Amino acid sequence: MSKTKLENVKKLNLANLPTPVYRLERISEEWGVDLWIKRDDYTGAETSGNKIRKLEYTIAKALSEKAEVVITCGGIQSNHCRATAAVAAKVGIKSHLVLRIDEEPPVEGNYLLDKILGAEITFISRKDYSNRRGEIMAEIAKEYEAKGIKAYVIPEGASDGTGNFGYIEAVQEIVAQEKELGVNFDAIVCAVGSGGTYSGLFLGAKIYAPDKKVYGFNVCDDEEYFLNVCESIASDTVKALGSDIEVKREEMNIIDGYKGLGYAISKDEELLFITELARKEGVILDPVYTGKAFYGLYHELKKGRFSAHKHILFVHTGGLFGVFPKQEQFTKVL
Repeated sequence: MSKTKLENVKKLNLANLPTPVYRLERISEEWGVDLWIKRDDYTGAETSGNKIRKLEYTIAKALSEKAEVVITCGGIQSNHCRATAAVAAKVGIKSHLVLRIDEEPPVEGNYLLDKILGAEITFISRKDYSNRRGEIMAEIAKEYEAKGIKAYVIPEGASDGTGNFGYIEAVQEIVAQEKELGVNFDAIVCAVGSGGTYSGLFLGAKIYAPDKKVYGFNVCDDEEYFLNVCESIASDTVKALGSDIEVKREEMNIIDGYKGLGYAISKDEELLFITELARKEGVILDPVYTGKAFYGLYHELKKGRFSAHKHILFVHTGGLFGVFPKQEQFTKVL
């Protein structure tokens, strides 16, 4: 897979790139490790986080197909849905979000921003989300098409063969920053929620930096589930680029055991951990993705899992707006 082929893929320039990379000085000294952070939470404001890298490619494809509305899905506090609504508004098309809920939610965090950005919203149950979200989005698309409105469906997290290009490109960015900083990261770590960020980083490392291992901490489901998902997404990307790169799931590193009480459900100790990092480094992780992943990294470092690595890069994939719906629990533990 050549650099030229990736450059020939249509994309929009929407994110503030490159995002900065710097060493976590106090944590590195305290933990006895050389730990760095890439601030992909700095990609924007309304579009902050990792999803915008994927949407640069996904929305470009939607526009190339003359889409007038994009339909996507996620949890009530989905960063991806909020970013999709923001990008759709920016490029002048509609957005329709299918959001998973248990009961009527308070209007706060990402959900509040979805409404401010003018997204149409359909609520569905957890059961329907698990079993029928693709079917439901397809039905909504048909309703738009019946009205003469061209619709484009984006999967959860924009995690597919197209969205995956965003984090392949991110590895190119990391390699360039290494040269500027005079450091070589032999391990890259991220949270895994829908699989696109991890599979993009995994493929990007295979192409541009084969000396690096990419580790993902799943924040829901389990290792086997995400090995299947990431293998599928990476394979779709390879096909889309006409490459002969072999995707081997045994080369993937998904670290299970840190989803805690479940997706978007926080244990008090996880929130305390987020607070401790904020006070030591001025970095605020989110409770859904990066908080769980960094908490997992800390414990795996203590176990010696990363002892062979000299320089570790943690990718902060954003999610600040997800902190605010947890304000009562944060207040209790502070």
